[in-house]
Amino acid sequence: MASSGDIQVKELDKRASGQAFEVILSPSAPDAKGEFPLSTPKKKDLSLEEIQRKLEAAEERRKNHEADMLKHLAEKREHEKEVLQKAMEENNNFSKMAEEKLNQKMEANKENKAARMAEMNEKFKEKDKKLEEVRKNKETKEDEN
Repeated sequence: MASSGDIQVKELDKRASGQAFEVILSPSAPDAKGEFPLSTPKKKDLSLEEIQRKLEAAEERRKNHEADMLKHLAEKREHEKEVLQKAMEENNNFSKMAEEKLNQKMEANKENKAARMAEMNEKFKEKDKKLEEVRKNKETKEDEN
């Protein structure tokens, strides 16, 4: 057992996992004054001017905080507007692109249909010519007979 001033250390146990100690503090003398005061130090009386100054400072801090919050909210709203505007622009661009593609397809289909109709008209004209030729040949054969 070791002793040092007001503290005594007594070894209790030694184990593989560690050691245990008991620390004994000697009782303090009744006339000895503690290191820490038991009562809180007295605050000095604040004057009316100091109170008013502190209230004004608190009001200024509150106003600054409120202004910061309003500024933050305004920035957030502005960001939301920008995001919404961008989304609307992208939607409009997508709609325009889709409409352009649809118009291009419709125009291509119209041109293809016109080309097919012209081709069919040409075939019908050729058939009509052949039929007319066959009729003439038939009439000439009948006239010869």
